[in-house]
This record gives sequence, structure tokens and C-alpha cells, in this order.
Amino acid sequence: MWHNRSAEDVISSLNGSLQGLSAQEAARRFEQYGPNALEEKKGRSPVTMLLNQFRDFLILVLLGAALLSGVVGDWKDSIAIFVIVCANAVIGFIQEYRAEQAMAALKSIAAPTATVLRDGVQTTVASSELVPGDIVLLEAGRLVPADLRLIESAQMRVDESMLTGESLPVDKTAGDVIREQASIGDRKNMAFKGTIVTYGRGSGVVVATGMQTEIGKIAGLLQENEAGMTPLQKRLKALGKQVAVVVLIVCAIVFGVGIMKGESIVPMFLTAVSLAVAAIPEALPAVLTITLALGAKRLARVQALMRRLAAVETLGSVTYICTDKTGTLTMNRMKVEMLWHDGSVLELPGSVPDVSGAATDVRVQFWLALALSNDADIGADGVLLGDPTETALLSAAEGAGVSKQQVQRQYPRVAEVPFDSDRKCMTTIHRLQDGTYLAFTKGAVDMLIERSKSIAGGRGIAAAELMEQADRMARDGMRVLAFAVRRLDELPEKLLPETVETDLVLLGLVGLIDPPRPEAAEAVQTCIAAGIRPVMITGDHPLTAMAIARRIGILGEAEDRASGHVLTGTDLAEMTDPVFSRRVPDIKVYARVAPEQKLRIVKALQAAGQYVAMTGDGVNDAPALKRADIGIAMGITGTDVAKESAQMVLLDDNFATIVKTVREGRKIYDNIRKFIQFNITTNVSQVSLIFLAPFLGLPVPIQPIHILWINLITDGFPALALSAERAEARIMERPPRRPDESIFAGSMPYYIVLVGLFMAGIVLLVQEWGIRSGMHNWQTMVFVILALAQLANVFAVRTETESVFTRGVFSNRPLVYAVVGTFILQLATVYVPFLNPVFDTSPLTLPELAFSIAAASMVFFLLEFIKLMRRMYP
Repeated sequence: MWHNRSAEDVISSLNGSLQGLSAQEAARRFEQYGPNALEEKKGRSPVTMLLNQFRDFLILVLLGAALLSGVVGDWKDSIAIFVIVCANAVIGFIQEYRAEQAMAALKSIAAPTATVLRDGVQTTVASSELVPGDIVLLEAGRLVPADLRLIESAQMRVDESMLTGESLPVDKTAGDVIREQASIGDRKNMAFKGTIVTYGRGSGVVVATGMQTEIGKIAGLLQENEAGMTPLQKRLKALGKQVAVVVLIVCAIVFGVGIMKGESIVPMFLTAVSLAVAAIPEALPAVLTITLALGAKRLARVQALMRRLAAVETLGSVTYICTDKTGTLTMNRMKVEMLWHDGSVLELPGSVPDVSGAATDVRVQFWLALALSNDADIGADGVLLGDPTETALLSAAEGAGVSKQQVQRQYPRVAEVPFDSDRKCMTTIHRLQDGTYLAFTKGAVDMLIERSKSIAGGRGIAAAELMEQADRMARDGMRVLAFAVRRLDELPEKLLPETVETDLVLLGLVGLIDPPRPEAAEAVQTCIAAGIRPVMITGDHPLTAMAIARRIGILGEAEDRASGHVLTGTDLAEMTDPVFSRRVPDIKVYARVAPEQKLRIVKALQAAGQYVAMTGDGVNDAPALKRADIGIAMGITGTDVAKESAQMVLLDDNFATIVKTVREGRKIYDNIRKFIQFNITTNVSQVSLIFLAPFLGLPVPIQPIHILWINLITDGFPALALSAERAEARIMERPPRRPDESIFAGSMPYYIVLVGLFMAGIVLLVQEWGIRSGMHNWQTMVFVILALAQLANVFAVRTETESVFTRGVFSNRPLVYAVVGTFILQLATVYVPFLNPVFDTSPLTLPELAFSIAAASMVFFLLEFIKLMRRMYP
């Protein structure tokens, strides 16, 4: 047992080392042990997928009816129906296969990673690539990727609740050797796959992977990346069943009325079953899966990884985006915003051509202090290394021509008094060329004023004026540091703060800021225009939070704590739930908030009926991310726990990307609605046509093979190409949709009924006219008009209110190609001689074809007219 042996013994028995495995050895072991993954249910094979297309009851009934038709002598219809059913099965197979492949691709993108030592170098690999003997590094917020015998643990605690049921994190001690009979919960020197490091750090050697791990042995699964059907898929599946009942009743009536009118039993049965097969929207869930999965892949290209497919469809419902400030709204990179010296603001970037006046020139001393009273450095590749504040100061100095390497040689550091939190300052001492010294002190403004005898410059600035300037800078969101200098003739015997940091000359103030991302303000305005309230949640000081919020438009100039638009974590802790519930709609900025308080904010907003997106990156953010309607983890700074708890991972940690995903989510949902609208309108037109014809004293207008052919066209590539339609121009100027809103909300039901009946009406009028005029090929014309009407409809359904001519007829190229291809195939059924007997068609004359195209085009122009009315009378 691994826990009953020392770490050194375990590594030795695995033929490993503290430097990790070599890449070659890791590859060899991967071949031996296989991937570090729990066994999952195997996906269906392509052959199984294809055969499943024929399991539908109605398809089997149709094939049986076609066989019966062949037995009674009509082999032409029998063979044609079989061919078209097979073609439909191929399209269904393609849809399901694409959906499964798209989901597999998303799952691979979302695969968890682990930090390991390979060839003695720290590197990141997919967790599935771990092998026994690998050395894995752990830190707070990481998932344990395999079963490990710990080598090192520094105050490390692990949440093993998913494995042992123990609710409290367990302290881990790498050095212990545990008795062999110890339970899993008592094995303090082990870390198990799927558990979570909640505190501290450590390292361990992999002793078991995949199904050999403890969690593998009990076949447990931790937080699967994709679970079941999305809410919309479930609603559509239920809808399909409801529609099926209605359609079957209608088909039974059609069959009965046809028999009463003297039609033959077998052809009428074929017609009824063909209509049922065509009209029941059984393909909707599969097409929806494709649309959502492909949408998720597009979102990945804009730096947003969707870990739950359901999140794609619900993005359009977001009413609140609760976002962190640092790194999401800001650059997460400090920079010097302002230098204040002798009553005036120094220009940035400054210019210091000569640093030789360090002994007497206070302005030169100010610039030198930025570079010399600084522990940041410049790497070999020119990248600044060190604390963010100090790298910002050094960057400003370098930008002014003060080279740290040069001034360090010229004025070398000989001593220092380190920073401590009581003094709130630090001092470095540098030797001048004449043998005297300059002591540069930087720190909090109030502390340096107390230690200064004067303020540099010729304007005689008073301490009160300097403090007022510091307050102004703080209100503008800057972190303010003061710099001071003291000339020393010799080094004091005891280098103490009281001997060095007194009688200073205050050189000036430096204001630093983590600047807003350039695109943040525009993204905030886009949110507001879209009816989405952006809310900042930060651990920063209220003044800093308010300043950034004002810069990017979250907070108005007159909005602050007094107006009730800003709340601190302390205020929130003291506030009762009823009071907070009343105030939460007005709060735009939360400052000095602890991660644990995010959950309370989410709950309050949800209780107020809001649909909340929440960002987070730490372990303590996980409850809020899980509770939010859409939890958004940071991809760069986020912990594994945050990412596992979220529905979406922001790969660039950028607020503007969240807004892009909301826009994309709205577009995806719109395109799903367009597909459904198009598909069901076609079904309504066919059902209406065949249902009404007998009651009007007309024969059944189209044959079973025509119904199935049109179904092949409408469920085929033109419909799928709607998913490539770009967003409507004002998609981010309308309010969010309600999460419980029906997919048929708005005018869609009226559209479906109106356009479906309009198509059926055109066809019935042409049929009546053809029969009365003695036209021998009226059925061919009816067939062509009904098929082309679907193509006219698919072009018109691309937009809800915008004219297709404004958008661009050819702007959706996949749709154009699909429509042109379908049109050519439709003409082939009429003009290719060997297909005429198959479809029971005859060639149309040029005027007849032109008439058919014109009749079908009426659908397009009717819909364009409706859009015009909607634009004129919104």
C-alpha cells in the first residue's frame, strides 16, 4: 500500500525521481497504462447511428406501406419512397454525427490540466496524460488529477468530501507513514484523484491513474463536462410529442375523408403516413444540438469556453453581469498615471536627459527615486520583473530616459531599511560620486509628511496642500505614494528608521492606477443599451472602485455611497436580508467585498427576478459561480475549482468578451427560432394543403413521394444553413428575453399559421385553376410551387424585421449555396427524363416554370411586406 511506505521508497519502486520522468519515459508509460481517465460509456458507432434512423415507428410504418404498395403492383412509388427515406436517414445521420463530433471537440477543449515535472522542467499537460511516476505540483484551488503519494506539503488541506463524505478539509502531511489498514480518510500522506486542494501547496508522485484510482474503483464521476439535454432541447422534445398527436389525428382524418371521396386505400394510406413522417418535427432536438455545439465552438474562437451546452442557449436571458474589477474591467497591470512635484503635474512620459545633478536637483532626484528606491529589475528579454507597483515605477523612470542599469552603476545602493506595515515606507541609501549619500524613502503620504522637514521646490508648498492633492488623486482611483530624500554625509552607525527616515525633503507624489481596458467602456455601454446591468464587485477600496466605475460608465458622476449606488462589504455584513433585498436593484458597485459575500449578492438578485452572470477566479468564488445562472470563471487567473464550478470559462479574463458572448448567445437563440419557424411553417403548409383539399372537392394535390421529397429539402441543408446567419443589426438594443419565455414567443405562432395557410392557399388556387383549364401537368406545377415556396420562405425568415435586401441577399453564403443546389435538384425532378416516372412529373414549359417561380415568390414578398409594416409600426 502506497500510504504505508515513505515517499522516497515509493518513487524508487516506480523507477522515478524527484526531477520527474523524461518525456520519452512518460510516453512509454502512457502506452503501457493508457490515459488517466475514468471509463465512460462508449459513443455510438457511425453504423449504429445510421441504423437508428430507421427505428422511428412512423418510418417503419411508411416502409411497410411502401412494400405493400409494391406488392399490389406499384413498384415505382415503392422504390422511390424507399430511396427518399434512405436519403432522409442519411441527413439525420449526418446531423447526429456532427452533433456528437462537435460535443467531443468541446469536451477536449475543456479537458483539465495538471502541472508536472518532466525532464526536471515544470510544465503543464492534460490530466489524461499523467502516468505513474510523474511528479505533480499542487496548489490551492487545483483539482488533484490522479492518486498521489505526497512528497511535500506546506500547510496543505484537501477537500475529500466527494470521496469520503467528510465535510471539512483534511490536513495533509507528506512525511508520515500511515498504518496499512488505515481508511481512505485517514491516509494523510495521500491525495486522491478528483479531490480539491483548498489551502496551501504541495507535490506528489502519481501512484495510480484512471480506473486504478480510488474514485475509479468505485466508478465515481466528478463534475462531468456535459450532462443530458438542455432545457430548450427538453421543451422541443415535448413539443414534438404534442405536435405528433395533432398530426396523427389530422392524418387519420385525411385518410378517412380520402376513402369517403373514393380514393384507393393504399395510396391514401401512403399519403397519410408520408404526411405524418414529414410533419412531425423529430429532427428538431438533433438540429438544436448542432446549432448549440457549433455556437459554442464559435464562442471559443472569441475566447469564451462553454463548459455546459445549456449556457449557450441561456446567454440571451442575462439581465445582470456581476464582474470583478481587476483584470476583467482593468488591465491588471499597474502604471504611473500622474507625477506631482512642486505644485504641478509632470508630463508623462517625462524626459531626464542628464542624471548627473543628483546631488542638488530635486526634480532629478524625484526621477532617480522611482528607479533606485525600487526592487524591480529588467530581465534579459527586456521584460520588467518584480512587484506590479515597482515595475510600474521603473517603467515610468525608464520611459523618461532614466536607465536603472546606468544609475545603479552611477549611484550604487549601499544599504536599505526594508518596508514594514507599521511605518508604511521603505528606504534605500545610495553613494554619490563625492562620497556622500542620498537616502530615498517611498511610502504612504501621511507617514512621509510626518517625517519631512520641508517639501521640495521653490513654490513653498504647504503640507495641507500636498495632502489635498493626494486626496484628489485617490478620489480619481489612484494609489498614491510619496517620495522623499535626505542627504547624508556618512552612513549612520546603526541603520534604523529613526536615524534615516527623519528630516526628509518630500520630493512629490506618484499616482498609480490599474487602468481600465480600452474596450471596457464601450462594452459597458453595449450592456446598458441591451438592458443588462453591469455591476462591479471588488475587494478594492471604495474610492478606487468608484473612480474606475465612473471611467467606464458603470457609475454616474453623482452616484456614490451616499446615493445608495455603492456598497461596501462592511455595510453588506451589517445589513439584514430584507433591507438588502430592497436596496439591491440600485447598487452598481460593491467594494471591499469578500468572495463569500458574492453568493449573497447572487441570491438577492435572483430573488428579485434577475438572471445573473457572475465572474470569479478563486476557490471561495465557487459557491457563487455555481448558484449564478451563468457562472463565469477566469481562464488566466482562475483556479481549477472556479473553472469546474462555472458554466463558462473566460480565456482572456476580459469583460468585453462576456458582452461578445451575450451577443453571440442572442444570435444563436434567434437562429434556432428561425429554424423552428421555417421548419414548422413548412409542416403547416403541407398538412393544411392535404387536409383542406378534400373538403374543397379537390383531389389530393401531391403524392407521397412529393411530400417526402419536400421534407428532404426543408430538413436538409437550407434549414441548417440558417445557423450561419449573422446577428440582426439591433440585437444588442433590445431587452433580454425571460428564461421561461416560450420558443414561440412574440409573433411566431401567427407567422407560422399565416404563412403556412398562405402557401397552401396559393397551391390550392393553382390546383383549382389547372384542373378547370384542363392542364395535364397541374400536379407537377403544384409540386414545384410548394417546393420553391419553401426556398422563398427560408430566404425571408433570415430576419425578423430587417429587409433581406438591406441585409444583403448573398450575405449568408452557405444558405445561398444550399438554396441554389436545392433549386437545381428540384428542376431535375421535372426536366431529367428518367426522374419523371419516379416523381410522376412532366416537363413544364418556360411560361409554366416562370409562373410557378412567380407564385412561389409571393411568399417572399408577403413576408417582406410584413417586415416593412413592423418597421413602420413597431
